[in-house]
Amino acid sequence: MDPGRGGCVIDALIDVFLLGLLVIVAVAVGQSRNLLVAVMLTGIYSLLSASWMLVLDAPDVAYTEAAVGAGVSTVLMLGTLALTTREEKPGPALEPVPLVVALITGLVLLYGTLDMPAFGDPASPVHQHVAPHYLQRSGEEMGIQNIITSVLASYRGYDTLGETSVVLTAAVGVFALLGGRRRRGAPVPEAEAP
Repeated sequence: MDPGRGGCVIDALIDVFLLGLLVIVAVAVGQSRNLLVAVMLTGIYSLLSASWMLVLDAPDVAYTEAAVGAGVSTVLMLGTLALTTREEKPGPALEPVPLVVALITGLVLLYGTLDMPAFGDPASPVHQHVAPHYLQRSGEEMGIQNIITSVLASYRGYDTLGETSVVLTAAVGVFALLGGRRRRGAPVPEAEAP
């Protein structure tokens, strides 16, 4: 067996294993009526997503997912649970219209992927224009040897600043909403005992 080919098979098995775990956790989140359990499962989902992104050689995205998805989001949701109840209230019966809309949207998105180049195709447009420039010239143009850092901090600096501003604005909005409720003297419901 070709050693390079064996590595591809192992990588594919790891991908399938992580994707399978993601599906299992997503179904468990959807089935859970205990909101604390759902919050913990979404944190696990984010950590599994970060692991999968790391396997796909995207460490910057993996670190962001681990910090924001598993860290900050989980803390914010736990803080929200401290102000509300832990059990989900019974909802209405399953309605077919939203389900049909979601299925149609999913099919349209799948249809849109048929025109994409194959995964890892060296002849795809992304590998022909921008990526070679970053790989060849980032050290001399930016003075930063780490290519990921030069892309995120220099080439895409405004994009990174915008993303950071969105996260900061969201955090300020959440704290303003929570702080405003307490200042007005509105009673805060106590969390139900488990």
